[in-house]
Amino acid sequence: MLVGSYNDTLVFFSFVVAVLASYTALDMAGRVATSTGRAAQWWLLGGAFSMGLGIWSMHFIGMLAFSLPIPLGYDPSITAGSLVLSIGASALALWLVCQRKLPWNRLMQGALLIGAGISAMHYSGMAALRIQPGIVYDIAWLAASVLVAFMASGAALWLAFRLRANLQHVRAWRCAAALVMGLAIVGMHYTGMAAAGFPEGSFCGAANGVDSNWLALLVIVLTLAVLAITLIVSVLDARLQARTSVLASSLEKANGELLQLALHDNLTRLPNRLLLEDRLSQALKVAQREQSRFALMFMDLDGFKAVNDAYGHHLGDQLLISVTGRLRACTRAQDTLARLGGDEFVLLAAIDDPDDAATLAAQLVQCVSEPFMLSRYTLSVSLSIGIAVYPGDGETERDLLLHADAAMYHTKSAGRNGYSFFEASMNANTVEQLQLLHDLRLAVSNGELRLHYQPKFEAPAGPVRGFEALLRWQHPQRGLLSPDAFLPLAEKTRLIIPMGKWVLNEACRQLREWHLQGFSHWTVAVNLSAVQFEQPDLVGTVTDAIELHHIPPQMLTIEVTETVAMRDPESTIDTLEKLTQLGIKASIDDFGTGYSSLLYLKRLPASELKIDRAFVKEMSPGNEDSVIVSAIIALAKALGLEVVAEGVETAEQQAFLTGLGCETLQGFLLDRPMVPEQILQRAAQAQLGPSAFVRTNAEWVAEPS
Repeated sequence: MLVGSYNDTLVFFSFVVAVLASYTALDMAGRVATSTGRAAQWWLLGGAFSMGLGIWSMHFIGMLAFSLPIPLGYDPSITAGSLVLSIGASALALWLVCQRKLPWNRLMQGALLIGAGISAMHYSGMAALRIQPGIVYDIAWLAASVLVAFMASGAALWLAFRLRANLQHVRAWRCAAALVMGLAIVGMHYTGMAAAGFPEGSFCGAANGVDSNWLALLVIVLTLAVLAITLIVSVLDARLQARTSVLASSLEKANGELLQLALHDNLTRLPNRLLLEDRLSQALKVAQREQSRFALMFMDLDGFKAVNDAYGHHLGDQLLISVTGRLRACTRAQDTLARLGGDEFVLLAAIDDPDDAATLAAQLVQCVSEPFMLSRYTLSVSLSIGIAVYPGDGETERDLLLHADAAMYHTKSAGRNGYSFFEASMNANTVEQLQLLHDLRLAVSNGELRLHYQPKFEAPAGPVRGFEALLRWQHPQRGLLSPDAFLPLAEKTRLIIPMGKWVLNEACRQLREWHLQGFSHWTVAVNLSAVQFEQPDLVGTVTDAIELHHIPPQMLTIEVTETVAMRDPESTIDTLEKLTQLGIKASIDDFGTGYSSLLYLKRLPASELKIDRAFVKEMSPGNEDSVIVSAIIALAKALGLEVVAEGVETAEQQAFLTGLGCETLQGFLLDRPMVPEQILQRAAQAQLGPSAFVRTNAEWVAEPS
């Protein structure tokens, strides 16, 4: 037999290529397993080619490392066929390890097929030498090489399947596994080479004279380049996929946060109206299908606005969060507690009968009634609840919410701090209020607001000093409405702000018209509500009205109630000082009906004090009301304020107030509120002067109105 030898350098490079090809195979398995669609198919094809080329190159370099005393060469077609076998076996291996499961029977079948393919690749590569008369194989070594091929294929499949996912330290594990697989592949190759014997006198039919060292170098360079490019592309794609995954995760998190913001209240993290309506819709479907019941409870905090105004929005927010915690503690996990905004909450709870709703509502009222310790303050609020039960109190989401809201307002009107079940009589009032609110929103733009003017007389009976502007609403269906019918609703909805601006401008416009008609000594007084006084641009609004209608500032009086003045004394004083610096007069209205602090009262830059009609009405010589009126007038004199008494309806009241030193009187005895046309008629009748105007008024009062 001819004795062969090996080039140690090429043998080493064959091992390097085997290890690199093994690592590429493991990496490709991970890429295919984590890809989808056409990307997975491309990675499978590319990985099969790179892995097959690597295994074949290792085999071919090992063949080139072998030399005999005779010239050697390789048949190109047979050699190419062995490459195809290597790529095919690699494709099968990658396909198997990328399945969701790899049971032992499939692992064994795959090992047999791939081992057979690699063995066929090796021995077809040997056949490419075209040794004549032929290579003689040792059966024992041949069987050993095939067994090594099977075992190496099985080990490679198992390792590739286990290491395909992005495990912790996966690259280190793949490197270790690649060394093991490389040793197995090299062992199979050189075991197969040991099985080959070359008889004396043999010759190579494919010898072509090409230097095997240069051919080996070319194969090594090309193979390493292909494997390196494959790995680089894989690494870049993995990084891109990781960044894409991070971006997708960030996007998913952002979408989740957006969904949270869209469906939950930002302060309390409770479901908002949108999510409540969805839960309520689901509850309706379940109740209709299963013939079950549920309760919808509309809840409002009593006294929250006072806390918010007195201590600021920051403490108000803390109070809402604390209230939310208590309400959650009193509800079940399957119930839906939502916040609609402000201090309004809604609870959707499954019940067996209305008594369950009453028990739950009582618990909620009780748990909120306990004082709250926030910062250094002890705060107390209460809860008013309205309950609508399905079925019975509504068939739709809108009806149930509307009826629960109506029941809640009934609780408030009945004394607060409790609960009420919806009754049909409540609905009529709610619908009426909603319609009134709708009409009120259009009142200014539709020109339905009117101003009536009540004269203010110099005591005891004239002449007229000026007028107080009183708001009326000429409703298209209900007729002329007094302020009591709509002002509370306007203040609650803050519609009083545009309405108040209209009143201020209209009063100044009318005063300018009177001045142009020759009544330059007349003044006008306009009332400001608490909501208007909270507006930061109030001073600018008043100034704009004065400048627009060209009236002297001292002819305009701003009336603010005692309660409003004491609500935020420092802010009130600051605003009134800015107005009075412009020349505008300030008057304290309804004095004696609120809670005053004389310390602040003396600081208010007011020039006038009005005695409320409640004291004047019951006043008679010697009784308590007359004593109070006397004290108020004395206090006003001491503070240098003019005194106006409203509600004068009898001659006795007129005489008594005049005797106490009251400068201005106002009331039905002297004249009623009138429209500008009626005032001009009065003035036309008083052609002989102010005294005639007074006599005419007295005669008019006696006539039916």
